[in-house]
Amino acid sequence: MPGQWDSIGDPRSEASKRKDIVPRGDYRSSPPGKLTFFVLRSLEPVLYGLPAQTGIGLIDGLGLSPYRLALLAMSVGSVVKQNIWVTTLSRDPMTVGAAVAIAMLNAASNSLSTYAFVTSVSSASNEGDFPQPALLIGSTLYVAGLLTELVAEIQRARFKADPNNKGKVCTGGLWSLARHINYGGYMMWRAGYAMAGGGYGLGALVAAFWAWDFSQRAIPVLSEYCEKRYGAQWESYRQKTPYKLNPYVY
Repeated sequence: MPGQWDSIGDPRSEASKRKDIVPRGDYRSSPPGKLTFFVLRSLEPVLYGLPAQTGIGLIDGLGLSPYRLALLAMSVGSVVKQNIWVTTLSRDPMTVGAAVAIAMLNAASNSLSTYAFVTSVSSASNEGDFPQPALLIGSTLYVAGLLTELVAEIQRARFKADPNNKGKVCTGGLWSLARHINYGGYMMWRAGYAMAGGGYGLGALVAAFWAWDFSQRAIPVLSEYCEKRYGAQWESYRQKTPYKLNPYVY
């Protein structure tokens, strides 16, 4: 009898498979790829040598202003969340090439937010009193989005770990709000991070980019996989949960 984590194959078209970085239905172990991802993501905060006095020697030694310390905390938070995902929550294999590509994409996105802050024309800091509105709003979106993505992935991992749920679609918890709620959370914290560093314009631009990528690439190719794997179950879920990315929005 097949085990709970046996690979089941990917029923999608070859065109859809090429658009998806992550293999679907393949649960083989891939330590080299996941280790590569973990290490590369862990190195990211080290890249931000951003010159606050907190009274804590380790932090003060970084020479960070309060605003830059907040941005560094966002970088660290995203790294911790994604490394939790790759080590404990994700069942999908990851090649070394995919690990490098995904890690570099995330590092580039975080760098865009951080370096936009240090450029006078794009900085969210208006030289006013700390904390500035863009940082407050951006941080709120960041925390809400990161928690949404993490909690959704924990709920799905627990659901899939139960042998009684083998072959079933996870439709409870946050997944009852939108069929790809984890993508919605990712888009939210990405936009919040960008807003905190580069202001409202950059935040809106980043949100628009990820909304386009998810709606035109990621969601269609994953939906095709789910339709072919789960059949009537997935159709029922679509009827009960009409939103794809964000509840009451899309």
